Amino acid sequence: MTKQLRDHIERIVPLSDTEFEMISSFFSLKRYKKHQFLIQEGEPVPCNFFVLKGLLKLVYTNDAGKEHIVGFAQEDWWETDFAAYYTESKATMSLECIEDTEVLCLRLIDYKKMCAAVPKLEHFFLEKAYQGFISAQQRIISTMTVGIKERYEQLLKKYPTLVQRVPKSLLAAYLGVSREALSRLPQ
Repeated sequence: MTKQLRDHIERIVPLSDTEFEMISSFFSLKRYKKHQFLIQEGEPVPCNFFVLKGLLKLVYTNDAGKEHIVGFAQEDWWETDFAAYYTESKATMSLECIEDTEVLCLRLIDYKKMCAAVPKLEHFFLEKAYQGFISAQQRIISTMTVGIKERYEQLLKKYPTLVQRVPKSLLAAYLGVSREALSRLPQ
């Protein structure tokens, strides 16, 4: 568990053993079963989650009850309802396990203490935020400018292992198309 987190952080910032020992003390390990929720809409958001093993989906449900998949998170990814986490407000989205999942949980208060204790982690999290913003902008532009087939091909190219693990119905919801429309694409 700790090696995976350390390797992940050290792709951006180097750490001493002492720094990493301190960092790891701020995380707690949690295990969830398939279909279990880490976050539920309308509830407080307890943590930012680093995925050690498994697969999650972040879902927004509109007033008509239609689910929109905002994102997926697999090993070495971070996920939460970021707006609710950072503003300490109620979740507007739900985070659910697609597979049995193990995560490291980082509470906001611990995040702040950790960054104060090891300031270079602010750089790490800023880099992760930049990467997330870039991916979100690329997805928005893709949704506005290209057809279903091109969006699906982009998804295959960017996340080939993810596409193999996610049911077609969830991929369709992520791409904003019907399951039938996705099924009609050449495979």
